[in-house]
Amino acid sequence: MRKIIYTSKAPAPIGAYSQAVLNGNTLYTSGQIAINVDTGNLVLDSITEETKQVMENLKAVLEAAEMTFNNVIKTSIFISNMHNFAQINEVYAQYFDEAFAPARETVEVANLPKFVNVEISMIAVK
Repeated sequence: MRKIIYTSKAPAPIGAYSQAVLNGNTLYTSGQIAINVDTGNLVLDSITEETKQVMENLKAVLEAAEMTFNNVIKTSIFISNMHNFAQINEVYAQYFDEAFAPARETVEVANLPKFVNVEISMIAVK
């Protein structure tokens, strides 16, 4: 059974996609970038603040599906500069229990939506 997940606590989709789709017990989130939902502005002050906003947006989507980061089994991280990896990883790690951290890939890409520096998507299971 497929269910569209939406929350006003994360940026609204700006195209033909959903914030997340719950299929059975598995949640597939769309990639989140650092849009502050309260202001509508990008948070680009530093790579750590940008990553924190991305993770908070993902947290809101997970909560809308009645899940937490403990439910996450896989993440995909897209970054515009691999030199930012250590700082991104430092923030990212604060949201997971290292003993149960999800599988992950991190890929450097040429560009991301709105020319941000990081975008993250997740797969979670209840």
